[in-house]
Amino acid sequence: MSEEQPMTHYRVQRWSVPAYVANGGFALLVLALVFVPSVFGTFLTQQLTSLLILVILAAMWNALAGFGGLVSVGQQAYIGLGAYGTIYLTQHGVAPYPAMILAALAAGVIALPTSLLLLRLRGGQFAIGAWVVAEVFALLVALDQSLGGGTGISLAALNVYSPDRRQAYTYWLALGCAAVLLAVGYLMLRTRLGASLQAIRDDEEAAAAVGIRVMSAKRILYIFAAIGCGAAGSLTLANTLFIQTQAVFDVQWSAYMIFMVLVGGLGTLEGPIVGAVVFFLIQNKFADYGAWYLVGLGATAIVFALFLPRGLWGTMEMRFDIRLLPVGYYLRRRKRAS
Repeated sequence: MSEEQPMTHYRVQRWSVPAYVANGGFALLVLALVFVPSVFGTFLTQQLTSLLILVILAAMWNALAGFGGLVSVGQQAYIGLGAYGTIYLTQHGVAPYPAMILAALAAGVIALPTSLLLLRLRGGQFAIGAWVVAEVFALLVALDQSLGGGTGISLAALNVYSPDRRQAYTYWLALGCAAVLLAVGYLMLRTRLGASLQAIRDDEEAAAAVGIRVMSAKRILYIFAAIGCGAAGSLTLANTLFIQTQAVFDVQWSAYMIFMVLVGGLGTLEGPIVGAVVFFLIQNKFADYGAWYLVGLGATAIVFALFLPRGLWGTMEMRFDIRLLPVGYYLRRRKRAS
């Protein structure tokens, strides 16, 4: 008589021990990063500020494309609006750091009427439409001589701070924005809205057929991503102190965002963070190679798209069945003797 085979049982769960540990670890990491300006020099603080900006950008593009199915190549519109909005507000008497926060929120306000047009488009039409909107915003800013026209302008209001204090304040604001945006995105995707967005991503017609308010869900996500990109734009201005219309509204920003998400893992919360770190290291190592650097980025993105489509973190998640920042519910297999 053959031995009895163990029965396989499944259970539905969201949390796991690694997820609890990871969430606590992320909170401790944010707390530890607060002390960076006090312990390390201005150069490292500026570098980490740049990394935090990249994390914000990657997370915002991933929220749009990875969870909402909105593949955009026009998010540089809100990067530019965040930067130039900061300039405009400081010119009208607002202190620079409050102006940066207000400029990010203003980018979200501008995204509301813009979404009424863009979200009627789908697929490639939406992507190109978003790019066109970014170019329109760039032209409007370039025509305003008070904002430097097309020649560029600096954030003179920050000159009241010493270089060390200015960099520390900019870093703390970048850390706060990254932590808040990632936390809000995480919590939002764990709600009914997050489930609705993923259903829309998979099949918009089917989602509408079961009663999901498609346009409302997409609009909330689009505005959220606009605020995040606006914050990244204002932080980029504070980190570099100078912007130029052609550079801050450049479609190359979207290329960077796509690269980070592809490398890290589309549709995961951890992936964009991994992708941002990888891109940051590549940028610091090879950016001086000029055109060859861009060719290398493009070739790397193609390799990942063809041979590792789930990205670094997505592949690890699938291989080891580990989720540090769980959004949905998952089936866990347990074997028990019959």
